[in-house]
Amino acid sequence: MAAPIVTGLLAFGMSGRLFHAPFVHAHPGFQLKAIVERTKKVAQGHYPDVLSYDSTEELLNDPEIEFIIVNTPNNTHYDLSKRALLAGKHVLTEKPAGATVAEVQELYDLARRVGKHYLVFQNRRWDSDFLSVKEVIESGKLGRLIEINCRYDRYRPTISVKKFKEDASLTSAGITYDLAPHLIDQMISLFGKPLTWTKTEASHRENSTVTDYFSFHLTFPHQINVFLSAGWLIAQPLPSFVIHGSLGSFIKSRTDIQEELLDKNVPPTDASYGIEHPGSEGVLTEADMDAKTKSSRLTAPKGDYTHLFEAAYHTIRENALFPITEEHIMWQMEMLEA
Repeated sequence: MAAPIVTGLLAFGMSGRLFHAPFVHAHPGFQLKAIVERTKKVAQGHYPDVLSYDSTEELLNDPEIEFIIVNTPNNTHYDLSKRALLAGKHVLTEKPAGATVAEVQELYDLARRVGKHYLVFQNRRWDSDFLSVKEVIESGKLGRLIEINCRYDRYRPTISVKKFKEDASLTSAGITYDLAPHLIDQMISLFGKPLTWTKTEASHRENSTVTDYFSFHLTFPHQINVFLSAGWLIAQPLPSFVIHGSLGSFIKSRTDIQEELLDKNVPPTDASYGIEHPGSEGVLTEADMDAKTKSSRLTAPKGDYTHLFEAAYHTIRENALFPITEEHIMWQMEMLEA
């Protein structure tokens, strides 16, 4: 293996602590050197050998750091990604990549000009529940696909203290930029670019200035209809994935446990990591030509975001194609911005 990729994180909030640092630290292809911590200095309690910088400038100016993870509030993604690329670093940016198609296209073009890689973090491709959906679809057991429903149901009636999510004056605020990238990317990873799409947004919470509900309707070849939705006032969640085909149906709840385990400091190298709790199985119902049905419970594959970091390593060190491609992100941005 080539020399480890010296890496820096721009924040150590929830995403840095759960979704980035554990994987960079555990992967032999990376060296986690520094994290920006402007106020609370807690990272060294988890990673004693990691430097804590007071500012973004310190990290950008570190000549040893070659890869920067932009895991800051949504409205800062474009500016900080641009600054990191101009500083001669490879970049991995959390979703949403930016606020507009123009911003994100500029970042991809800039990366090419400076000879660096610009990557977007779409970790939900490696959720166990989605992997279970993918496995069933690819097995052909559902026959010809007819309708797919994917959703995030949450009940959060109060306005979040996280300003970047709730302040309409900031770019990329609201639930559409927060959760739609996950759902859109999952469908793009399965089917490619939609033939058509429509978007509906609304704001229902008292005193909310941003969207807190969205629904997308996507169509794909062979008359596949996909419905994506999320809301912050859904008191009784429905199954997160409902797929209907000519030979059966598959229903799966959002049961990936990676975030839960990471919050308990279970590392991704642990044998139990990513394995769903018993009773979390999806239900596959198959029908025969006499309309008789049989149901079975399917155990999901192991979820593991390590695969994203493994792909990032091969992209940076070997120029391999990153699975979340520029085309994928630009299609997503068209839908988010409209």
